[in-house]
Parts: sequence; C-alpha cells; structure tokens
Amino acid sequence: MYSHQKIDKSNEKLKSNLKGTLPLLALLTAFPAMSTDMILPAVPSLAEMWNQPLSVINLILVCFFVTYGFSLLFYGPISDRFGRRRPLLAGLSVYIAASMLCAFATNAPMLIGFRILQAAGAAASSSISMAMTKDIFSGHERERILAYTAVIMALAPMIAPVLGGWILTDFSWQWIFLIQAVMGVIGIIGVLRFPETLSRVSDLPLSRMMHSYGRLLFNPSYIAMVLVMSASLFPLYSFIAGSSAIYVNGFGLSEQKYSYFFAFNALALMVGSFSCLKLSRSISSGSLMTIGFAGVFLGGVFILLTGQHGPWSFALPMFLITFSLGLSRPPSNNFVLEQVDRDAGSASSLLIFCYFTLGAVGMWFISLDWADKIPVLGTIALSCGAMVLAAWFILQKKGIKGAA
Repeated sequence: MYSHQKIDKSNEKLKSNLKGTLPLLALLTAFPAMSTDMILPAVPSLAEMWNQPLSVINLILVCFFVTYGFSLLFYGPISDRFGRRRPLLAGLSVYIAASMLCAFATNAPMLIGFRILQAAGAAASSSISMAMTKDIFSGHERERILAYTAVIMALAPMIAPVLGGWILTDFSWQWIFLIQAVMGVIGIIGVLRFPETLSRVSDLPLSRMMHSYGRLLFNPSYIAMVLVMSASLFPLYSFIAGSSAIYVNGFGLSEQKYSYFFAFNALALMVGSFSCLKLSRSISSGSLMTIGFAGVFLGGVFILLTGQHGPWSFALPMFLITFSLGLSRPPSNNFVLEQVDRDAGSASSLLIFCYFTLGAVGMWFISLDWADKIPVLGTIALSCGAMVLAAWFILQKKGIKGAA
C-alpha cells in the first residue's frame, strides 16, 4: 500500500511535469470518442456484408453507449476504494481483449456482444482520469487541465471518423479494432509508468462504497451543478443526432459536404475550449460560464431567426452554441468537482453518466418525426440556454462553493 506522504510527493512531481502528465490524461479522455467514431465509416459496409438492416448494425453504437454509461457508475466507487491505477489497468485490459475479439467477429450479434465488453472496459478511462485530475490538481490549475483535456475531447470526434476512413481505404474493417487494441496497450504502458494519485483510499467494504452515490444525491450543491451542466449540453447532443437530416435532407448537401459542416461544428468546441485557456488568465471562471450560457441562448435565438435560410445561416449560430459550450465546460466541470471533498471517483462517474443520459434524451427528442428540425433545435438551445443561465445566477446568489 502506498503511503500518504509518498503519494503526495508523487502528485507534486506530476504537477510540475505537465508534459508527462497531460498526454496520459488526454489519451484516457479520448478513449470513448475514438472507440465509437472510428467505426462509423464501416457501418454501411458491415450491413451489406452481413445482410443486416442498419438498425441492427447500429446496435454496435447504441449498446456501446448504454453499457458505457452504466459502467461509469461502478468504476467511481471502485477507484475510491482501491485507488486509481488498479481499476484503470483492469478496465484497459478488458478493453484490449474486447477490441481483439471485435476484430475477429464473424457476424453482427458477435460484434455487438464484444462491443458491450469493450464499452465496459473503456468506461474506466474517462471517469477515473477526471478523478485523477482532482487528486493531482486544485482550483484554477485543475480548470486549466480540464480545458486542455476538453480540447482533446473536441479533437477526437473530428479525427476518429477520418482515421477510420483512411484505414478502410487500404485495409479491412478489422484493422480499426486492432488499432484500438494498440491504443489500449499504449494506455496501459502509460498507467504502469504513472504513480498512484489517490493518497487516502477508503477502508470501507466495496458494498458500502456504493453508498457514496447516496451521499452525492443528498449533496444539493453538487446535484444542482450536475443538472445545470448536463442541461447545457442538451442542444449539442440534439445537434449530433439531427445534423445529418438537417444538412442532407433539409439543405440537400452531399454526405461529403455534410461531413465538412460537422467538422466545422466540432472545431467550434475545440476553439471554445482553447479560448477558455487563454481567457481564464484575465476573466473569472464564473464570468466565463455566464458568457458561455448566454452564448447558447443567443445561438438559439439566431437559429430561430435565420437558421432556415441556408446551410451557413444554420452553421454559424450552431458554431456559436458549440463554441460557448467549449468555453464554459472546463470551468463547469471544475465547479462540479469543487462541491465534493471526498468520493471524487463517484462524483466524476455520476457527472459523466448524467451527461450521457441527458444527451441520449436529446438525441431521442430531435429524432422524433418533426416536420422541420431546425426550429426545434433552435427552441431547444434557446430554452436550455435561458434555464441554465437563470439557474447559474441563482446558484451564484446562494454562494455555491467556488463561485465567489
């Protein structure tokens, strides 16, 4: 067992060696997007090869997300009980084995089953990596690290489908999963070279560690911040699900041109996160969040006013919304973690689980049989922006921890 003093000294070294710390945290953060988006270009060919409808093949995505979301809830308490390294190593080992099995799948049910196993392993990376940032960093320094990782999170969805497409140009779809297995091996090597970051593990039995979610649910400031931040992402997930119908069916663009507009929107998230890094030196975190939430509201207004006039008249307000989310998300995540003094792993897992759950609701809602999705998306952004902005003002007036 690691001593408290030794781990505290290790964390001080990690703080001073960002060039060694940040790449691993960034890699762990990118696992979900790389695991889901790399396979997207292969979905139509898999449906044709196995003579299955797209609705069946898409289960390799749906089942991954569902399993991933629920698995998050287990890794948090486990990492609080046993430390960060051992659950990470176990999760990454499962991920590597499942990726190899996916590469050798011979039919759709096999691939769906192996993807469920892959998701269970991948869930260790994002929840525990966020908890590690709380172990190592604090206050404004942690906010900077979250902003750096947010840039990676925005970059990964842009790179992953392109990388998958390049692989399919010269190789078979199986190579996508083999490369994901290699990515998992790199992650394990990084974790093995990384010291334990949790200085004080709990001595409670694991069955009682799950009670940490009960403590979090009775932490009003934590729950309020989680709901506010999750609701702010509702328009983005709605856009992801409805974007192809809007650009291809609505504006008549080709699939290739649609991919450019989708990448343009992903760029907005990255630029917003990078701007957060620069602006946080002169603007308070609370002000950045206020600006970000106001930007979501204004983007919704502009979509309702001009969004139906053409692809760029829709893309530019959507860029504002996504940029605003990129600007506000790093300090938002930091404020959420500020509300807990222990159970950081559980707090991180529950936060990401809420992101995914409410995001899935947004995807379902925009996918309903709307005659025109643009005004629906504009109304979603306007409503969520207004509600989140109002809730944030109320929380500030009540003096929520860290908002001063």
